[in-house]
Order: sequence, then C-alpha cells, then structure tokens
Amino acid sequence: MRIELDGSSLTRADVVRIARGGTGIALAPAALERVQRAADFLAEKVSCGEPVYGVTTGFGSNADKLLGAHRARDELPGGNPEQRDGTLLEELQHNLLITHAVCVGAPLAAEVVRAILAIRINTLLRGHSGIRVSTLQALAALLNRNVVPVIPAKGSVGASGDLAPLSHLAIVLLGGGEAFVDGDRVSGAEALKRAGIEPVRLSFKEGLALNNGTTQMLATAVLALSRLEDLMATADLAAAMTLDAFAGRSGALRPEVHALRPHPGQVETAERLRALLEGSNLVDIPYHLVPRFRTWTAESWSDPAEQQRRFDIGWDYVPPSQRHGREAFYQRFLPFKGGKKHQPQDAYCLRCMPQVHGAVRDAWAQACRIIDIELNSVTDNPLVFADAENPRFIEDQVISAGHFHGMPLALAMSYVKAAIPVLASISERRLNKLVDPANNDGLPAFLIGNEDATDSGFMIVQYTAAALVNDLATRAHPASVYSIPTSANAEDHVSMGTNEARHVLDMTEDLGHVLALELYTAAQALEYRQDMLNAARSLAARGDWAALADKVGNAPREGHPSRAAFEDEIRQLMQALIETAEFHAGSAVRKAHARIRESIDFMQRDRAMDGDVRRICELVASNALLGDLP
Repeated sequence: MRIELDGSSLTRADVVRIARGGTGIALAPAALERVQRAADFLAEKVSCGEPVYGVTTGFGSNADKLLGAHRARDELPGGNPEQRDGTLLEELQHNLLITHAVCVGAPLAAEVVRAILAIRINTLLRGHSGIRVSTLQALAALLNRNVVPVIPAKGSVGASGDLAPLSHLAIVLLGGGEAFVDGDRVSGAEALKRAGIEPVRLSFKEGLALNNGTTQMLATAVLALSRLEDLMATADLAAAMTLDAFAGRSGALRPEVHALRPHPGQVETAERLRALLEGSNLVDIPYHLVPRFRTWTAESWSDPAEQQRRFDIGWDYVPPSQRHGREAFYQRFLPFKGGKKHQPQDAYCLRCMPQVHGAVRDAWAQACRIIDIELNSVTDNPLVFADAENPRFIEDQVISAGHFHGMPLALAMSYVKAAIPVLASISERRLNKLVDPANNDGLPAFLIGNEDATDSGFMIVQYTAAALVNDLATRAHPASVYSIPTSANAEDHVSMGTNEARHVLDMTEDLGHVLALELYTAAQALEYRQDMLNAARSLAARGDWAALADKVGNAPREGHPSRAAFEDEIRQLMQALIETAEFHAGSAVRKAHARIRESIDFMQRDRAMDGDVRRICELVASNALLGDLP
C-alpha cells in the first residue's frame, strides 16, 4: 500500500506509518499540476530578467546582491568559462546545499529521516515553492526505494527552517553526501546508483525549496507525540495497577467529581482509570479486611500447604476503651487495624492522577493541534503565487515571508518537554510509596519477605527511577527561550525548535523506562496484596475463629473485660472475609499483570534483576502490555 500525498491531507498517523512501517507514497496528479505551474512561472520570470529572492539574488545577508550574467572572474587571464558546470543560477542552488550541509553528531534514526522525506514532499506538493515535478519525483523515489540520507542530528537553529539537516538530505539527490541503503552506509552517488535514480541538476529556487522549512523539527515532533500517546496510556495502566496494589480509594475518579472541573485531559484520564479498574474488589475494600504483612516464621501457618506462603499476616485490635468519639466509624467498620490506614483519601500520587496525567494529556493535545496544522502548511521562503490575480510587480507573486520560523512548533514542544518529567515524577512517587514500609499500607518493606535479613528486594529499583526523573527534569529547560542570531544578524531571532523536538523524542525513552519500573514494582506489590488478602480469606473459610484470632497481635486475654466483644467481632471479621469473593484486581489490570508474568516471575527472594528490568522495558517499548486494554 502507498499513501497518496497531495499537500493538504497528510496526518500524523500517515507520517508514523511511512516512517516506522515502511509504507511508500504516491504523488497526487492534481498536486503535481500545481507544482509544474509554479516551476513554469519562475522560469518565465527569470527569462524576463526580473529579480527574485533566492533565484536571481543571494541568500540571507547576500539578498542585496543580484546575480550577473556570468562569473566575475571569467574575464581574467587564464579564465576558462567552458570548464564551469551550469549557470550562476544553477550554481547558486547547488552551492546552497553543499555549503549548508554542516551538521554534526550521530545520524538521525531511519524513521526520523523517512518522516522528514514524507513531510518535505507533502509541503512541496502545495505548489508554492517553485520546485520541478522531476525533482520532486526523485525525492519521492528516495523514500519509496528506502534510500535513507545520512543526517547528523545537530545543527539546526529552527529558522530559516532546518537549513543544515535538510541540506544533508537534499545533497544525496545531487550524488553527494552519504546514505544508508539496505543497511550499508555508502556515498550519495553509490546510493543513487543502487536505487536506480539519476542525479539531479538543480534549477531555479530548487535548493531553497529543498532545504528551507520546519521539516526536521516537525518530523521529530510527530514521532515524539506518537510515542508519548502510547506512554500516556502506559502511565494510566501503571497508575491503575498501583492503585489496585494499594487497595486504594476510587472516589477521586468519579465522573461527578470531574464534572466540576472539566479539563478535557483530566476527564479522559479519570474515565480511563475507571475502565482499567473495572471489576476490581481491591479498590474501596473495607479497611478491616486488609491484613498487614508480617515476616514469615516456621510457626506462621499450621497447615503444611500454607507453610509455602512467603509471608505471614496480622491485624491489631482496637478495644472498646479506645473507640471513644469514633463510635460512628466502628459501627461501619470492624475494630481491626491491618494494612490500610483509616483515612478516606489517598496520597496525592494516587488521588491526583487525573489532574496530573490529565494536564500532561492536555499539553500533548495542544501540541497535536499545532502539528496537525503544520503538516499541511508551506514553510519555505519565498512563497510563489503563480496564480495570483492582477499582480503589479513580481513582489506580488513571489513574496518573502517567515513561514520557515519554527516558533509555533518550538513553544508547543516546550510545553510537552515540561510535561514529560511531571508524568515521570508522579510515577516514581507511586513506585517509592510501594516500596516504603511506612507508606505502602501493610505491604512488606521493599516488597520482599526478607525472613533471613539478607534481601534488598525492590529497594534499588526506586533509585534508578529517581535518577531518571532527575535527568529528565534537568533536560526540561525550554530551548525556545534562548535565541542566538545567525547569518550576520539577517536572521536575528531563531526558534531552536529542532533542538526542542529532538530533546522531547529522546526524553520519551527515559519516560518509558520510569513507567516500566513502576509496572515492574506494581506487579510484585499487587501479587503480595492479592495473596495476603486471599490467605486471610482462606483462613476464615475454615470456620475456626480462633485460628483467625491468632493473627491479631493484641487480642485481649481470656478473662479480660473486652474479651467477649473481641470474640464477637473476630467472628464478624471471619464472616466478612468468607462472604467476599476471591480478591483480585480490575480485569484490565489482571490482563496486564498476566502479560508481565509471562516474562518476569514473582521475586520471592533476591535474584539478579538486570534481566527483569531489561524485559519490562522491552514490554513497555513494544506496547505489549497495552494490547486490547481500554
């Protein structure tokens, strides 16, 4: 299949398919007619001797210099005009590309370059750039025959467009530069030969049409936003699994709550979390049912089969003498304190997930709005209006403007750039809460039994997450606020949007790692929570209230005034546990947990964790955990 480009209907999804899926392109015939009209128009104006910026004048600070009929040195003794290749007008375009291809750094990923090619071709199809149909077809052939020009990553200031990186791309059409073909890095000439493409000899304004525009920053932004969309869904999944593992409260997710502050991202996040948690009987569980972890001992369980458990469980009893002023509470809940604190609200990292995740989602949506406009815009200079009505001067038809300036994209990506550490930070706070025995609501310290005092469990997983969050935060400074003038101050304010978009794409990888570490930790915590609750339920199912009473740390002694009340209330606890269905997470969370367990086993005691971490990061990177989840 090929996606037809017409200059007006390219979508982010199209770009991603072309970039990552290897989908080819076709050029819409009607668009090619517009392209040809603009090229014919420029040729006519040049033949009439009219001055046109970037065609019969120099570029940038050389815009005040008109090109002559021949080279100034040709008349000197020893000059040999016959040895010159092409006219001054052709030389101008050729030199523009070969002198602007000066980027440094590692080559851009193939998917970024393919996205650049697709976007550049699409904008040129609008017919306002003056490029010839044959040159545009050669550019399309690079994409369709999987020739990937080598573009070093760094060197664009984001105005006038992405001059340097786009020059690296376009120079391959001339047989210069380098490109990847079938995995081999070869010269541009060799790449064209292998692909069966003839080298291009540039005509009027074609060099400028090829290298003047916001294409690298736009391509990078599209891929970054696509990745971030997946990561926002992953963040919601991780948050839901963590909330289930905490046996947390769902009131902060209710639709009537968010109707009072209806930011779109917030409303959507709350809805997604409710869907992910649907079917859970861990969320909103009565406090008294939740035991807390106790370290396993040989005396923990009387049944030999139960001795295989990796934990012991326990509660504390609240005697009648300590319930003064709290009678209403203890009419609703039994007087047993286990893992859940008696408070109606969770910590911010759990309670404020819709507000925080939602704000990131809104930043993403705003950036998408900007990118969607830019994808079908003309971003080079000058703009050719071949069909202008009643023109008085050439300036009415070839207009110098500023569409190459990347500030709309730069500021949008600055917003996203600031949002990424926020999403990573709240994820790390949830992870930290899971491993901290003072705050994890009755789970074991660092999520490991540690009966022999030799295990560190998930302690250092949080360190890695913390290091990643700090790294993301230090990279979140907006590049767009710091302009460095170029071209002898002719280009005296630039966007730095290419750096901005590149930073965002790079940052999505570390965001994915933080979310992967939360999922890795939450899967362990969830299993502990479910197993501890179901062990309590199994113990109650024996019908032996005394066996359950043995798990209460401060049960009153025989003959104590509160003993009768205790025996009555322990029977009530036993009955409540019996009447509850087997404890489990929401159906979507269970699916994701099962997928994790296909690759990573529960950690009963310390083991090498590097393989686990690598696998969970791979699962997140491949979106394998999202599947058909809501």
